[in-house]
Amino acid sequence: MRKASFFFLPVMFLLLFSCTSKPGKQTAEDRFSGQVNEQSDDGGIRDSSNREEMVLIPGGVFDMGAREKQFSKLDEFPVHKVKIDSFLMDKHPVTNAQFSEFVASTGYVTTAEQAPEWEELKKQLPPGTPKPPDSVLVPASLVFHSPDTRVSLNNHQSWWGWVPGADWKHPQGPGSSIEGKDDYPVVHVSWYDAQAYVKWAGKRLPTEAEWEYAARGGHNTFVYPWGNELVSAEKANFWQGTFPYSNNGDDGFLSASPVGSFSPNGYGLYDMAGNVWEWTSDWYHAKYYDALARKGIADNPKGPLVSSDPADPGVPKKSIRGGSFLCNDSYCAGYRASARMKSTPDSGMMHLGFRCVKDL
Repeated sequence: MRKASFFFLPVMFLLLFSCTSKPGKQTAEDRFSGQVNEQSDDGGIRDSSNREEMVLIPGGVFDMGAREKQFSKLDEFPVHKVKIDSFLMDKHPVTNAQFSEFVASTGYVTTAEQAPEWEELKKQLPPGTPKPPDSVLVPASLVFHSPDTRVSLNNHQSWWGWVPGADWKHPQGPGSSIEGKDDYPVVHVSWYDAQAYVKWAGKRLPTEAEWEYAARGGHNTFVYPWGNELVSAEKANFWQGTFPYSNNGDDGFLSASPVGSFSPNGYGLYDMAGNVWEWTSDWYHAKYYDALARKGIADNPKGPLVSSDPADPGVPKKSIRGGSFLCNDSYCAGYRASARMKSTPDSGMMHLGFRCVKDL
């Protein structure tokens, strides 16, 4: 069900986070050829021609939380020890081709393709809240538009718009398409959409702890998936220039990029920094790490039982990770391994996707 906060701009834009084709014609098949992590018959991985390309993430204990204080936020502290069991993780975010296969097989209709129901929405609002115009209560999603000049970074409405007809097949709205973009990450998918996909695929979404552990690539002290060097156009798809109105595109992209366009981390995972944010299974709670720190070593934590975001009380949200092509050091630096963001589970945006994991 679509949350009321998604339809009222002052609240909706509080939920948003921002924190583009690379040269050449390399295909996803070219980028990942010869790199499938072959396992034994009971290892849970199909042959290399299958869409389920996963890598083994070996279990271990790591320090979860921020490694630096320049860009980190309060919800990344305190740093605490976490034990993670071995699991399998998709090499890259779910692509348009993979999601198309799912839709063709199931007939699934995403959240963004459905019109919200006012009778349900008003149950989540203060009594007497007026009904929004019918033009708002239509299938739609959030699309980024770069303003022409410098704007306040507190005014999200300057660069986000609620666009009728925007969905995973039409990322910029009516008139746009994903033709020729099979190997781009699917976007405009809600947490509910991601859950439907992983169930169909026989997988699940990663926990926040699994995601961060995997992002570090086996290097506990790394700030970023590639190490401790600041982000650059060679490292990830992010915003170069002055956000949100000037992007010089030094990395070769002005929006999303094909999966695997940048080097993988130590575990062979692509796009763990930038490109698109990724859903996790956890509810977001700003003080969750305080509870984990009291456990000594938290054993495979599955997230808090309830959500709590002091910036938006009473609105449950799921945690998302990894940053996106809109991230910039001046705004969110979401491409750090410890960076946390959140969104209502019905949110769909042009910089938000997901990847899957699987138990051994």
